[in-house]
Formats: sequence, structure tokens, C-alpha cells
Amino acid sequence: MSSFLVRRAAPLLLLAVAACTAGRPGRPTAMSRPSAPDLLAQMRMVVPRAANRPVSFTNKAAAYYFTQTHRTDHPEWSWFEGLNVAKNRVFGGYELWVNGQPLDNAAATEVAVYPHLLQRRHAGGAVETLWLLDERNVLAVDLDQTHNAPLALHLKGEKVNFLRQQADVAFFSAREGNFLIAVAPRQAGQALTVQNQRAQTTGGTGFLVAVGKDEAEATALIREAQQRGEELKQARRTRMGEYLRGPVYLHSPHDSLTQALRWLHATTDQLITHQQGEGIYAGLPWFNEYWGRDEFISLPGMALVTGQFGPARRILLSFAQYQQLDPTSRYYGRVPNIVNPSNIDYHTTDGTPRFVLGLQDYVRYSGDTSLVRQLYPNVRASIEGALKYWTDDKGYLLHEDNETWMDARDQNLVAYTPRGTRANDIQALWVEQLRAGAAFAALLHDAGRQQQWQQLADRVQAHFARDFAPDARHPYLADRLDAQNRPDFTLRPNQLYALDLVPDAALRRQVVRQCWQELVYPWGVASLNRQAPAFHPYHLAPGVYHKDAAYHRGAVWLWNNGIAMQRMLEAGQSATAWQLFANMNRQTLTRGVVGGLSENMDAYPHPGEAWPRLTGTYLQAWSNAEQLRVWYQYFLGIRPDLGTGRLTLAPRLPQACPALRYTVRLGAGQLDAQYQPGPTAAHSYILHGFSTTAVVDVAPFPTQEVQLPDGATLHLHQSSRELRVQVLDAQGRPLATHTLRPNAARQAQQQQDDAALAGVPFAQPFDLSRHPIMQVGKKE
Repeated sequence: MSSFLVRRAAPLLLLAVAACTAGRPGRPTAMSRPSAPDLLAQMRMVVPRAANRPVSFTNKAAAYYFTQTHRTDHPEWSWFEGLNVAKNRVFGGYELWVNGQPLDNAAATEVAVYPHLLQRRHAGGAVETLWLLDERNVLAVDLDQTHNAPLALHLKGEKVNFLRQQADVAFFSAREGNFLIAVAPRQAGQALTVQNQRAQTTGGTGFLVAVGKDEAEATALIREAQQRGEELKQARRTRMGEYLRGPVYLHSPHDSLTQALRWLHATTDQLITHQQGEGIYAGLPWFNEYWGRDEFISLPGMALVTGQFGPARRILLSFAQYQQLDPTSRYYGRVPNIVNPSNIDYHTTDGTPRFVLGLQDYVRYSGDTSLVRQLYPNVRASIEGALKYWTDDKGYLLHEDNETWMDARDQNLVAYTPRGTRANDIQALWVEQLRAGAAFAALLHDAGRQQQWQQLADRVQAHFARDFAPDARHPYLADRLDAQNRPDFTLRPNQLYALDLVPDAALRRQVVRQCWQELVYPWGVASLNRQAPAFHPYHLAPGVYHKDAAYHRGAVWLWNNGIAMQRMLEAGQSATAWQLFANMNRQTLTRGVVGGLSENMDAYPHPGEAWPRLTGTYLQAWSNAEQLRVWYQYFLGIRPDLGTGRLTLAPRLPQACPALRYTVRLGAGQLDAQYQPGPTAAHSYILHGFSTTAVVDVAPFPTQEVQLPDGATLHLHQSSRELRVQVLDAQGRPLATHTLRPNAARQAQQQQDDAALAGVPFAQPFDLSRHPIMQVGKKE
């Protein structure tokens, strides 16, 4: 499966992952799983006061709530404190009083975060619980252990002012947008007064805050929450719990691995919303909108490996509605770069091929080919528009300097990272788009386009092998060809995306090693080689340079960790990839937003600090998604192609990985699996609700195809000397047994991979004096 589809440092603080004693699973039994409430309770994360971590929730529609556990004081994110609806900051959080005394979040004795709520235990004994209700712009603030004392709530934010009161509902203006805010007690009919902008009740159990376009809508939301509040909370709890105990269930005796992956699933799911049709928020706090590039980079890890085929289908259909279909437009066939309530922009070249590849991935996971028929006109437009306006005489896909993912520009709209006119990753995506289009054409019996697009893909790949090849001074691929056809050998992680166009195995190893030791730090993949004169060690360096100058010239981008780990796993270096994977899990549990991954990091730790500072958005879709994609597709090795009735099982788990029990949804069914490590590692898979041809791919043994009917169990027992493959039917009776010995060709390949890559070091920071940019001493 395509890589796009499936897709002075302190001592390292890696997750300690203990291996378990090897065992022999028999036929897997039904997994014993906690109830939804129990599973969410197990995910409780207590945040120490010194950590003061960001927390956010979405309502899965068009709103999110942001705060920090103890003090909302981040220099960039605190601007978005409170409720944000459809790109508008409606109010800036709230303050609480009990019996006339303010509750100081910074002095809370305990702050616990769950996937569905935030709870603070305050110094005076009061317990505050914050909920954002699903599908509604309603915040529920519960207060317990207050001993019937008077309560008060004050909405923060400039322009948030008391307007009027109707019965037990007080109305306030919003700081942005055409909204009205309603505040009321949790219980209908309880007396409410407003003094000094504070909504006050005598006794009670908390407040409701609703946001509507007018008084009628805001009041209706309040009344519904007063009457059905507990039901709506239970619905939110059930939705999240059932998702985590269902299609993405995981259990391991290593609690940290279990906890990190469960939290990544929870925070990833909250970014799938329906603000403008169904889509994926690119990142919070400021990217609560849909980006074509981010949308379809994220789709496999957010919706496909997690079995959310309904949302994935709707995301593809929704984004297709925004495709430029005017043949006279130079953007004909492109899907948008940005879709938000006030703007649609088409300045992206990679979003469109990723849209087509997202459709191909969707079919591979769901088996639903009907969507191909529905969206084939969009696929045709995507290729025809590129051929009409954006290709050269060799068939390469052309683009502007800022139309790749490295899109930052200065105040004069000049790209900080010029990558026009033919970037290596764009050509790889273009070839994959053409081949996907050809496959769709074959499915729909469009033989002419099938042949045309496949031939063009082959032609571009042949030119690429020559035009982007290493030279005497650069042992890696060119990053781009400029407008004068000159290769630019700036070393960036884009190399890793282009390797599917490189048939030379030795060159592939050479590129992977070069990228890993020069770009891949223990905390993530830098956007530029540290030896380049323009390398920026820190994303944020006020007074030295503007942060956008560093955005793609040094800053770490966590989403590129995915392809870096994938390339190592493809070369059999699972222990090396696991170190980076474990560090990302550690961030999920201990740093930044509770349960998720940030957009960026500084490339270097600041002097005296053990780990780089997190930057960019606090929660980024593609960072989370790529961590999950690599887990499923390359560590677990589950890569379906249900459109052709096949399922590849290619586990690449390192010795450090503990025992596992997990579930993966595939098509209309699911796969329940177990893994036991040891000298003879054991994998067991049982199919529910579908049949398939399984391709067992465990190096260094030859691949083996086996037929798996519905209800069948597949056992793999792997030692250094043999791989035993056994298939049992639904009653546990043997259907087939294969004993495989190591394959000489695969052994030789692995020996070559090991010689090139085993023990390859992570990149390490240089002394700051080696970086010219730090000596400039002025803003760029």
C-alpha cells in the first residue's frame, strides 16, 4: 500500500515499556472490556499544578471550549480561552464564587481531566465539573460540596456585558460574532439575580451557559439543558466510551501504552466536526476550520484506521462540494486549501491529490466502491485541471512557491521556503493520484483514461529518477526543481515522502539514514537540516526573528514523525522507530494538551531545559493522526484492501512492545487480535462479519496467502527459525497449516537494511554559535 495512503540534548525521557512473558494464545475469546463509564474513569488524568496543561473539548458541531487546568496564561493560546463558535470567540471563560468567595483555579487541590469533562476540587471543598454538551452550544458548570451556599458565575471577556433578564435567564452580549449568551441555574425556576456582571443563585448545583443567534434560540437551549441535562451528559459519556471500547479498543498490561493510545483516539475524534458539512478541524486553537491538505493527510489516522467509515464518507462528499469545477479557472479541479465560514481559498497543490488518495484509502478500508462512482467526475476534474494548467513537458505537476505544506510567507507575501516549481513530495503525490485515478477508471471501464493516466504516472516516475537523483556532494534526492530546471538539494523531510518513486533499494536506505541522523531528533522531525545556514533552532525567538521565518526552516513538525517511523519500519528497524513512537506517547500523557499532540516543537531545547518547548497549535489533527496511522498500519501491520478482498497482516512490533489485545474495524466487520511477545512471538486474529484473503508478511519469511472465512481464526507463531501459520474455522477446527522457513532473498535484504540503518543515531543539537541565524540579532 502506498506510503501516502495507508499514512546539547538531555538524556532521553523515553517511556519504559516492559515486555511480558511469552504465551500461547489459543482461539481468541470475546474480549472482556470495561463498561463505557468504567473505561472513561480509567482514563482519568490528574494534572499537577506545576504542569498547568491545556484542555479543550468540542461539541462535534462548530464549537470548542479551551482552558488550562490551573491558570490560563499561555502567551498565545490564552487569547482563545472560553467558548469559540464557528471562528468566533464568544466569551473568555468564567469565574466562580461560593458564599461570596472566589474559587481560585490555581489553588485547586486536584484537577482531573477525562475525555468528556474537566473536574476541579477547590481549596474550600467545592467540586467544579465542566461539560460541553454534544451538538449544542451549551456549557454545563456543575458545583457540588457547596453546602447549599450562594453561588455566582461571571463570564469573562471584553464586550461581554449583561443586557437583560427574562425569568431565570440572564442575557449577555458576545465578544465576537452575532451571538447572544444566556446564563441560568441548572434547575429551572430557581431564582437568579445579576449584580456586578455576576449571575447569582441562592444555593443550587451550578449553572448553564448557552449561546444562540438570538434570545429564542439561547433560551431554548437553556430549557432543554435544564430538563434533559443528565440525559445529554450521559449521551456524551456513552458516545465516547462506546467508541473507545468498540472499534478502537486496546488493552495492554503496560498502562502507559494503553492510556496514551486511548487518549490519542479521544482527542483525535473530537476534531471530526460538522461546522460546514462534515470535516476535520486542522488544529486548535486557531485552526478550527477545514484545510484540504490537513483534512486528507489526517483522514487515514483519524477516520479509517479507527473504523469511522460513515464520517470518512461524509468528509469526502462534503469536501467535493467545494472543489473548483469551473473549467476556465486556473484552479480547475483543485479542492480548497481552506474552508471556513468567511473564506474559501484554493492555494494548495497537495490537497487535491490527497483528496483522491483519501477516496482510494476509504475504499480499501470500507470496501464501499459505490462512492467511487459518485465521485469519479471529481477525480476526473482533479487530473484534467492539473493537465490543463499545471503540468510541464515532462508531465511534472507545477505549483507556486507557497503551495506545498511549507507555505509560510513574509509580510510581502514572499515564501520563506521557496519550493516551486516542482517539489519532490508533490511529484510523488501526483504519481499516486494518477495511479489511483487509473484504478478508478478501470473499475468504471473507462479504458482510455486508465491507459492515459497510468502511462503518464510511469513517465513522471522515470523522469524523477534522473532529475532528482543525488549528485557528488549530496547523497540524497533534490528537494525540488526550480523554474530554471536546477535541482535544489536543501535537505528537508520531504525526501521521505518521495521514496516510493525510487526503485534503487540502496539509495532508499541512504536517504532514510541521511534524513534520520540529520533531521529526526528524539522528539520529532525538523523541517530543515541543522547544517543549513537558514536553520532556526527555535520556533519562537522574540527579538531575533519572526516565528514564521522558523516555521518551515527548523521547527519540528510532529506529523512528519509518521513517515519517518514508517520508513524505519519498512526497513525492519522497529526498535529505532519505537523510540520516537514512545516519546510521542510520553508527550500525550505528560506535556501540552491533555491527551494529544501539538503542531510543532522547537528543534532544540532551550539552555538548561531537558526537552524542547511545544509550539504552534496545542492540538493538531495530523500530529495525532499520523501517530495512530503508523501504530495500526506499520507497528500492528494491518493494511486492508477490501475493494479487492485482501488484507495484509505485516506486524513489525519490537521486543519492547508489551502484550496486546485490540480491535480493528474493517468493512462491515471487525478483527479482534492478540499479541504475546517472547522468543516465540504469537499473534492471533479472529474475523467477525467478513471474509478475506489474508497476506501474511512477516520478515524474513516468504509471504503466505491464506483464505479466512467469516469467524475464522489465524494464528502466527514466530521464532528466529520458522513461522507457523495456522487457520481454524469458527468451530476451532483446522483449515490450513503452513510452516515457513526464512527466505534467502529477504534475509539478504534485511542484512543490507541492518548494515545501513541499525543503530542509526538521532540528530542532536549543535552549539548555538554554529547557527548564523542566531547571530543576526534582529527580526527577519
